[in-house]
Parts: sequence; structure tokens; C-alpha cells
Amino acid sequence: MPRNKERTLDAYIGARVRMRRLMLHMSQEALSGQLVVSFQQVQKYEKGLNRISASRLFELAQALRVPVGYFYDGLDAPDALPAPNGVNDGLQDDPPVSPLMEFISSGPGVELNQAFLSIDDDNMRRRLLAVVNDIARVAGGPKD
Repeated sequence: MPRNKERTLDAYIGARVRMRRLMLHMSQEALSGQLVVSFQQVQKYEKGLNRISASRLFELAQALRVPVGYFYDGLDAPDALPAPNGVNDGLQDDPPVSPLMEFISSGPGVELNQAFLSIDDDNMRRRLLAVVNDIARVAGGPKD
């Protein structure tokens, strides 16, 4: 696999690490303590700057209380890693992570998803989604 595609996969896995860490309300320092690495190393993993070995991925899965496969979830999704020229093989050169994955793995993205999932009423969820779509349309956001 060409190195630039490896970096894309590293960034995707790193975004999944960050998303799960934020879901658990865990700091980089707390995670680094469990892994016995510096918090800067955790930052590099999350940004995809450093590759995560198989043994470290296993340790991350244990620390974040997920199966190892969690870090690869969504790779077969069409927008997981945008492909060049409309061809999608699950990996790409640039950008390293789709804007959707980047948002979902951010602090506000995790918080928004957790809040939305805490709403039990399906009708309320639909109404909230309609309001957000209306705001996006007025603000000039993407039109679906």
C-alpha cells in the first residue's frame, strides 16, 4: 500500500480513537497513563501522524472499552475516506479524513450526538432534525 494511503488510514483510525476517548470523557493524559506513553504520543496517534501497531491498537481497544474492529468501523462507507476522481477504494490521499468523520470525532460532534441520542421521542428527533436542516438552508449550508 502506498505510504499516502497508509497515512489516510492512520488518520481515520486516529479520529476513531479521539471520538471514543471524547465519548468516555477521557483526557489525553488519562489515556496516555493507561498506555504508558506521553500525552503527546496520544495526540500523534489521534492526528494520524504516528502509526499504531497491532499491539498498541489492542491496548487502545482495552483502554477505550471497544473491540479492535471498532477502529475500522465505517471504512466501507462511501464517505469514510473520500476517494479521488470519484473512485472509492476505502482510502485516499487528501483530505485524510472526511469532513463528516472529522466533525463526528470532534468534541462538539461527540457532544451533539450524545445529546441527540438521549432524546427518546422519535417525533422530537425528527422535529429537531427539521429545525437544523432549516437553519442550514438559511445559513447557506449544503442542500440535500
